Amino acid sequence: MFKKIASDALGLSDIGKIISPADYDKTDADDYVMHEDGEKIYFLIKTKADEYCFTNLAIIHVDGANAVSSKRVLKRYPYSQHKISNVFLETAGKIDMDVEIKFMLGNVAFDIDVHKEQIEQLKDLYKALLRIAEMTHDNQIYMKMASQSLDKAVTVLQNARTDDNKLAVTYRELTDFGFTWLTSVHDQYHVKDFGEVFEKYINN
Repeated sequence: MFKKIASDALGLSDIGKIISPADYDKTDADDYVMHEDGEKIYFLIKTKADEYCFTNLAIIHVDGANAVSSKRVLKRYPYSQHKISNVFLETAGKIDMDVEIKFMLGNVAFDIDVHKEQIEQLKDLYKALLRIAEMTHDNQIYMKMASQSLDKAVTVLQNARTDDNKLAVTYRELTDFGFTWLTSVHDQYHVKDFGEVFEKYINN
């Protein structure tokens, strides 16, 4: 009992280890990476119970915290569907053996402990996640502005003084243009692949 209390106090209960790229293929998470679609692992943390795999397309969580025996629950969070936010890095105190990276993925909270000797590597992940969060936030603003601009154009057209036949033709042309334009905007700002961000910040 005392050992468990001491372990929890020192942060030793489930400290993760950052896995080197050479050992990615030895992890469970690697089996679920969509290599066939160009998905690539950029960062991987392994604890006693869990694996947290950060790829260019998604975060793959091999969850063993609530599993029975050796069973695991696989959870996949594509960046395009689950917004990263509230990214924090908590450094170690004098007696702590671990550092923590915390973030929200949609409405799911993550709090991952890593041995403090690997703080420099964890800083790289922190920067990458922070940058992805910033990009996603900005892109949502651009998408909203584009949609609002098209709505305003339609409103102006509807209030314009013109005959019904000409209005119908103009409205159809604007609708066709708007669909093409918004599709282009969506392709530009609805980013699915953040490989360039990981390439820039991850140095392990």
